[in-house]
Amino acid sequence: MPTFRRIYAFILAALPLTSMARAEPTQHDIVIYGATPSGIIAAVAAARDGRSVLVLEPTDHIGGMTTGGLSSTDIGNPIVIGGLAHEFFQRAAASYHDPERLKGRAIFYSEPHVAMAAFKDMLDEAHVEVRTHQRLDRATMHDHRLTAVMMLDGSEHAARMFIDASYEGDLMAKANVSYIVGRESSEQYGEPLAGFHPAELRPRTVEEMALDDPDVASDATVKAMHYVHGTPTKISPYDEDGKLLPGINGGAWPAIGSADRKIMGYNFRVIVTRAPGNRLPWPKPAHYDVKQYELLRRVIAAYPGIRFSKLVHLAPIPNGKFDANNIGMIVGTNLIGENYGYPDGDWAMRDRIWQAHVDYVQGVFWFLAHDERLPADLRDEANQWGLCKDEFIDNDHWPYALYIRVARRMIGDYVMTQTDVQKQLTKSDAIGMGSFICDSHAVQRLIHPDGYVIDEGNFDVPTRPYEIAYRSLTPRKGECDNLLVSVCMSASYVAYGSIRMEPQYMIMGHAAGLAASQAIARDTAAQDIDIAALQAKLRAQKQIVTLADAPGAAALLIPLSGGLIVDDGDAALVGDWQGSSFARGYQGGYLHDRDASKGHLSATYTFAIDRAGEYEARFVYVPYPNRATNVPITIESADGTKMVKINEREKPPIDGAAVSLGRFHFAPGKPAIITIRNDHTDGYVAVDAVQLLPVE
Repeated sequence: MPTFRRIYAFILAALPLTSMARAEPTQHDIVIYGATPSGIIAAVAAARDGRSVLVLEPTDHIGGMTTGGLSSTDIGNPIVIGGLAHEFFQRAAASYHDPERLKGRAIFYSEPHVAMAAFKDMLDEAHVEVRTHQRLDRATMHDHRLTAVMMLDGSEHAARMFIDASYEGDLMAKANVSYIVGRESSEQYGEPLAGFHPAELRPRTVEEMALDDPDVASDATVKAMHYVHGTPTKISPYDEDGKLLPGINGGAWPAIGSADRKIMGYNFRVIVTRAPGNRLPWPKPAHYDVKQYELLRRVIAAYPGIRFSKLVHLAPIPNGKFDANNIGMIVGTNLIGENYGYPDGDWAMRDRIWQAHVDYVQGVFWFLAHDERLPADLRDEANQWGLCKDEFIDNDHWPYALYIRVARRMIGDYVMTQTDVQKQLTKSDAIGMGSFICDSHAVQRLIHPDGYVIDEGNFDVPTRPYEIAYRSLTPRKGECDNLLVSVCMSASYVAYGSIRMEPQYMIMGHAAGLAASQAIARDTAAQDIDIAALQAKLRAQKQIVTLADAPGAAALLIPLSGGLIVDDGDAALVGDWQGSSFARGYQGGYLHDRDASKGHLSATYTFAIDRAGEYEARFVYVPYPNRATNVPITIESADGTKMVKINEREKPPIDGAAVSLGRFHFAPGKPAIITIRNDHTDGYVAVDAVQLLPVE
């Protein structure tokens, strides 16, 4: 069983070397801690650049989540994924000998054993040395530089440059680099999503759900169950004796936006199938506690006829397999609240937390398949699924990797924040791009003041394709000058919710590998490399450093030029506007009113006028058949206040992107104010940018 193997490996790693002399330290140009996708790509990049590289992996297997269960890759917009990351996905997809797998998003979805083979080929071709079962014990420092790392097995490894590519940030911590565990307050970086953040009890819109399920409009159960990481129905948190059910925090709520040391839940991404010839029955966990699934039982009871596929998120991958993930309701495969001690925990604590997650996630499937209190048809459906015979064959077919969504995060010279992934998109020292939504799973379960269970900590909001700063990969100058951090990089909890995707880890690994090589060549600190030279080399290796490097970028963005432009991200918003990237927009995103709260939502665009004169006001929006035909827009100018109404079902007449609101006189000292409202509108109201063009 996985339990015994991990305990045995831990015992071997922890044994003192009392009967043998300590071996001489190995010497390499670069030592990388963590054979995650980020570490592997960093190693390949540096080795191809002529460096000797050693990769030290604390677990039994390489490839982290990409080979360990996360096969339905979270990619955001694929045009930002280039360089060695894209090469890896191409290699994995090409092994299927199906040209269709090299097109579109299919390229990013491969079986775990296929991803493993692709990574091994890249490492072998680059002559990278990899050692597994290498748990970090300590590190030695001299004059703000790492000199060597020591493993629990007694081995020692010296290098000129080091890269921490671990999910936990262990090497960074051993080097005494500043870091944080948990959530910042909303005040620290001015982030609306930061800190304590209870989820709202509201359904997703049909437009949002259609992105996941095209048949949503005819599926009443889906309408009832699809929530934005929220609570689907009001469920009591108490058992029949009035005691709190497991996993519920009954304490007083702190202030909204306050900081804490809590983090979103972990789980396993389990590879499952319905194919009889490749299906194994669900294993019963070593420590099964049926009380842990009482909330799940109550959710099922609240929705008669609920299907297995609505309790577990099932994402298809090749050969009849599915990547089973948490579905974002109150109860799923995330073991919420039991991982707070993991980031800073010692190896014994981490092993206990790891095993608790094995037991819990296996228990979810066992419960759905066997608990006789559940409807027979649901149990029958659950038993049509199972683990795959041909995956993780040396680990009892259970995934290799615990999904560590977030652990430590470095505090470097530049901290990526919510502003960096939504508004301030460009960086002078960009080394790659991200684009996935800002996404946090539940951090804890609480009791709502009205007495029911509620998730806390969820958010799920759009970003725009944004550049990642090189400075977010380096410690503060003077803390450690020869270390780069390519996974637990410098970002707030909110921004990390977008950056924490495996393609971005690979992108940052690519940059870190080349940066470490350049630092050696120039005999300089990691913080002092030539950024322009690094960017040039990354571009030569097809990295998407900025959006201009991306093939097809024009299809994502509505181009605007000239005059004054205010985007929706800079508008003053009233009400619960929903961000979306359902279609292209200015800077890649827009907002809509969810066809709800009519008369209560507004978006106000304010322009500072430097030169008096006549301007044409243009409104940018994304047309769609469900849009409102009567969107009211008021324009406040030197001429007074005027209202016009726009039909958003019609294609905008100006370059297919904008509609003229008319010509108006504006003067300095009196701001131009344009406000879009949703009063009495007959469909979805979408808002994007507003442009003022001077009339010559």
